Amino acid sequence: MPRVGPAATGPGARSATSMIERMTSIMEVFEDRSTRLTLEEVGVRAGLPRSTVHRILEQLVRLEWVEHASFGYCLGRRARSFGVGVEGEIRSAAAPLLHELHMRTGMVVHLTVLEGAESVYLDKRGGPFASTLPSRVGGRGPAYATAGGKAMLAWLDPARVDSLHENRLARRTDRTITDIATLRLELNRIRGRGGLAYEQGESVRGVACVGVAIRGSDGPVAGISLCGDARTSHLERVAPLVAEAADEVARILDPALGRSRRERAAATPVDRWSADALDRLVSIQTGRWV
Repeated sequence: MPRVGPAATGPGARSATSMIERMTSIMEVFEDRSTRLTLEEVGVRAGLPRSTVHRILEQLVRLEWVEHASFGYCLGRRARSFGVGVEGEIRSAAAPLLHELHMRTGMVVHLTVLEGAESVYLDKRGGPFASTLPSRVGGRGPAYATAGGKAMLAWLDPARVDSLHENRLARRTDRTITDIATLRLELNRIRGRGGLAYEQGESVRGVACVGVAIRGSDGPVAGISLCGDARTSHLERVAPLVAEAADEVARILDPALGRSRRERAAATPVDRWSADALDRLVSIQTGRWV
């Protein structure tokens, strides 16, 4: 039986340990998935030379532990996959509102987060129609082909959107957006509607959806969407419900953000959707909201 001796102590071992320590120091400066830092900020917080930080960050970006965009650096796909606490917080904050949306509309409700160019499903609520959709909790799909995904992409830096879609967009149905120029136009339309994103059979034939991003101070945090049969769903009628739910989740996740939005609303008189107005707006068919 081989004898287990003490750990190696040569120069090579010291170098490896040093590299691990440096990588750990860099990763620890990203407190959560919303942290966005420049190269200089990472170096200062990690206490490492700029050249060393740049070299290590390049490797972490290549391995998807960190992402690099116009605003700087943030946690990447692999790091976020360990951040169940953050995604659990989003899901917990949204849960009662997702349930209410389903009960009021009878439609399938999705809660998603953006990881690169993909939407990852954190939650799904729905009746019998839900079983006809391929979406599942933990599953993922191209964000450009869904209402919730497009709603989140609309609030990213345009250069970031371009970098995420360098290759031709894969076709899912005959209605899927398949080129970046058309996607840019679609995201402009979404911003022009105040964040409302629509989808008519772009991901699954015969399915229509409306989605809105849950927005934080640094951009989209998640997305909420309602999906139903394209032949019977009246998306414009239920869109205000989705927008209200997304705003409420944003307020729960960040009370300070909610206060600032209320202050802006108070300073600028606007027509608000009251609960009674929403109920009158959405028609009742066969005893369910559609």
